[in-house]
Amino acid sequence: MIPSIAALPLPRAWSARQVAPLVLALALVGTAIAYPLTDGDTRDAVSWAIVLLGATLSVVHAALSRGVRTGLGVLVLVGVVAVLFESVGLATGIPYGSYSYSDSLGPTLLGVPFLVPLAWLMMAWPSWLLAGRLARPVRRERRRAARIAWAAALFAAWDVVLDPQMVDAGYWTWEHPDPGLPGIDTVPLTNLAGWLLAGVVLMTLLDLLVARTAARPAIGDAAPLLALAWMTLGGALAHAGWLGLPGSAAWGAGLGAVVLVVLALQRSR
Repeated sequence: MIPSIAALPLPRAWSARQVAPLVLALALVGTAIAYPLTDGDTRDAVSWAIVLLGATLSVVHAALSRGVRTGLGVLVLVGVVAVLFESVGLATGIPYGSYSYSDSLGPTLLGVPFLVPLAWLMMAWPSWLLAGRLARPVRRERRRAARIAWAAALFAAWDVVLDPQMVDAGYWTWEHPDPGLPGIDTVPLTNLAGWLLAGVVLMTLLDLLVARTAARPAIGDAAPLLALAWMTLGGALAHAGWLGLPGSAAWGAGLGAVVLVVLALQRSR
């Protein structure tokens, strides 16, 4: 989940089109650094700021890099899929398991707080971009399937770090948190299975959307990949050093290391 810095496509000649996503990514990093240093209402405000910055970064980068139609399509597609999956999950416990949201997350749609589809948007676009890099060595006829698989796995892996943090903050709770991943006793394995399923559906639709609407990329992917790298690395660091969540910290670092190794092997070839 953490792309190597050498792999980031940094532009030689900067333009407003290239600077805008980077400014959003740097603002996201700075706000994320503040999260473990706050508490109470201030931490709630920081959480909203992180998600709003991440969602805005995804839409802006998609629009600037691949066209306005793609940017708007990403916004609508991810929002609709998120609300559908989350509302069904709340009502039936499928596919994530039984859970409930806290009132502190604010306004809802079909019982789903607005913050949640924005968080999906923050995670989905960078995961799809990084998956494209990971799938490059695969033969052309199998590359789309590989990209979707990688993107779904990255999407779910990011939640391995995020979900224990949100439970710890009191934003939602699980009715039956066991069994969970080793070291994580507040989030059930059914949640990971649900995220993998949702990821496959979302990334398949996202891949089709981009194939039908996107122009040739006009700028590189450095900004969203930087955000993905920091939210993974910084999240693991915050969990270990400030939030008292060593289990999710270890999982985040371990999953990130797997992606780093794959990227390094690709570059060596």
